Amino acid sequence: MTRETGLLGAGDIRRLAGELGVRPTKKLGQNFVLDAGTVQRIVRAAAVGSDDVVLEVGPGLGSLTLALLPVVGGVIAVEIDPVLAGRLPETAAEFAPAVADRLAVVRADAMAVGREDLPGPAPTALVANLPYNVAVPVVLHLLEELPSLDRVLIMVQAEVAERLAARPGSKVYGVPSVKASWYAQVRRAGSVGRAVFWPVPNVDSGLVSLVRREPPQTSASRREVFAVVDAAFAQRRKTLRAALASWAGTAARAEEILRAAGIDPSLRGEQLDVEDFAKIAENAG
Repeated sequence: MTRETGLLGAGDIRRLAGELGVRPTKKLGQNFVLDAGTVQRIVRAAAVGSDDVVLEVGPGLGSLTLALLPVVGGVIAVEIDPVLAGRLPETAAEFAPAVADRLAVVRADAMAVGREDLPGPAPTALVANLPYNVAVPVVLHLLEELPSLDRVLIMVQAEVAERLAARPGSKVYGVPSVKASWYAQVRRAGSVGRAVFWPVPNVDSGLVSLVRREPPQTSASRREVFAVVDAAFAQRRKTLRAALASWAGTAARAEEILRAAGIDPSLRGEQLDVEDFAKIAENAG
């Protein structure tokens, strides 16, 4: 689509990048979306509306931002790059003047952002094209720090999408799968080809939807449960009795805890769901 519709086209993106002297960097995991249809698809998949305040991480030149602004009540864009953060309000004013006042830009590292760093009403949804190298820690950090977030729709590397949405027993089920499921119901929400990005990455991307749910009912804390998860997958080829030996103190103590939790010590971590890990942590007390 073109400027008249308020979205960036490929020519607009290259012009803006040229004006700013910006080239996407691997260090920051930047890949700018050139295709307006893709950002519209992301907004539809996010199912956000006028009652939502959307948190966007890594808005870059503003492709997704401009697709969100006409649809939602507000966008809080968190951008670590000072040049991109400084230009984004101007881009909104140029391409979407009627709704540019819905945008607030926070220059910050998303991994260090808490509620006190964000202006206005608390965000209700996270919608973002996340840098591949920090996608999982960013999502987990924001779900923990911002309980107001009840929905997440992210575009990430396809492999990351598979891991986040994996179920117990899957070959790619692991720490990201379990920790994400502590906070939310997670599912794949579509695939995105590499040709819609600049520069073109070496991998395809995927959309992941997370809808917040209550964490498992347990007397163990989140940190305690996550410590069990980390230990179980640190040596994922080993049985739980062996993998949890260091965490529990001894293999015998690990077996004792597992049996008290009603879990077979000969199983492996990839066979357990988040509720199982919560039971283990609870019975370690």
